[in-house]
Amino acid sequence: MTAEEIKEFLKEVHHPGKEDRDIVDLGMVQDVKVGEAGVVVTLGFPKQRDPLKKYIIGATRATLIRHLGNKIRTEVEEVEIEAPAARKGTEFTKETLLSVKHIIGVASGKGGVGKSTVAVNLAVALARLGYKVGLADADVYGPSVPVMTGSEGYRPVAEEINGKDYIVPLEKYGVKWMSIGYFAEKGQALVWRGPMASNALKQLILQVNWGPLDFLLIDMPPGTGDIHISLTQEIGIEGAVIVTTPQTVALADVEKGANMFRNENVNKAIYGIVENMAWFTPEEHPDEKYYIFGRDGGAKMAEELGIPLLGRIPLVQSIRENGDDGAPAALSSRPDGLAFLELAGKLAEIV
Repeated sequence: MTAEEIKEFLKEVHHPGKEDRDIVDLGMVQDVKVGEAGVVVTLGFPKQRDPLKKYIIGATRATLIRHLGNKIRTEVEEVEIEAPAARKGTEFTKETLLSVKHIIGVASGKGGVGKSTVAVNLAVALARLGYKVGLADADVYGPSVPVMTGSEGYRPVAEEINGKDYIVPLEKYGVKWMSIGYFAEKGQALVWRGPMASNALKQLILQVNWGPLDFLLIDMPPGTGDIHISLTQEIGIEGAVIVTTPQTVALADVEKGANMFRNENVNKAIYGIVENMAWFTPEEHPDEKYYIFGRDGGAKMAEELGIPLLGRIPLVQSIRENGDDGAPAALSSRPDGLAFLELAGKLAEIV
C-alpha cells in the first residue's frame, strides 16, 4: 500500500461545510506515512476555524479502517496551518439556536425500542399540527433518519450568513432534517470515541441554519453517558421524552434514563414516557389487540416514577414498512398515524 493509494481512499471524505469537496482536493491532507508500524495521516486545520474538525477526523479514521481493516494500525493526526483569507467569528455557540423555542431530546435507556421511529414520526406529527419543526439525528452510532425519510442521497451544502458558513438542512414532510448519516458514505461506520462524538455532534447541530422553529427534536443515542450529558448541557436541551417498550428488560432501563435527566448536574424536565409497541394489531383486524410484549408496563413505570404517560404506539406492520420506504406512518390517518398525532398534541400541550 502506497501513500498515493491512501490518498485515493481519502477522497471519499467530504467536508460538508466546503461545498461537499473532499479533503484531498481541499489540501487538508498534509502528510501520509506508510510503514511497518501502520498508517499515519496528518490533516491540517486552521486555528479555531473549522467547527466540523472532529467529524472530519472521525470520518478519516473510519475510511482508513474500512479500506485497510482492523489489523493495520491507523492514526490520524492534526496540525495547525495558516488559514487562507480566514474570516473572523466562525465559532458556533448556543446563540445560533435563539430562534428555536423548544429543544427536546428523544431518548431511550436501551436500543431496540423504536426510539428513532418515535422521534421521526413525532416530528412529522407536530408539523401536521401546524408547528415549525426540525429534527437533528444525533444517534451517531446508528443514524436512521436518512432511511426513514427516504433521503439517503441527500448531501448537505453550506451557505454563508454574516460571514459564517451554515449547513442547509433537508426540508421534507414539513420538517427540517439533519443527520450525521448525510455525511457518511453508504455502509461507512463512524469510529468515534465519546468525547470526539460529543464535540462533532454539538458542532454539527449548532452550525445548521434551522431558522425559526417551535420545536427542535434531538434523536439521542440509546443509553446514558457522556454524549447525552454533553448534548443536554451544551446544546440547551430543556427536557426529554423517554421511549420504552412494555418489556421488563426495557423498563428497567427507563429508570436509568430518568435518573440521568434528574441528576443534579443535568436537571432537565422529563415530559413523559412513550410506550412503543404497546400491543400488536393486525392490519386486517384493527380492533384486535395482542399484548405480545406485556401489558401496561410503560403506564406502571410512568406512575412509579411520577412521569406522565404521553402515549402508547401500537405495533403495526405498516409502521415498519413505511419507515423502510421513507414515508413515516404519522403521515397517514390509520390508527398508528393517529396515535402519533395524539402523542404530538399531548407533548405540545405540556410544553
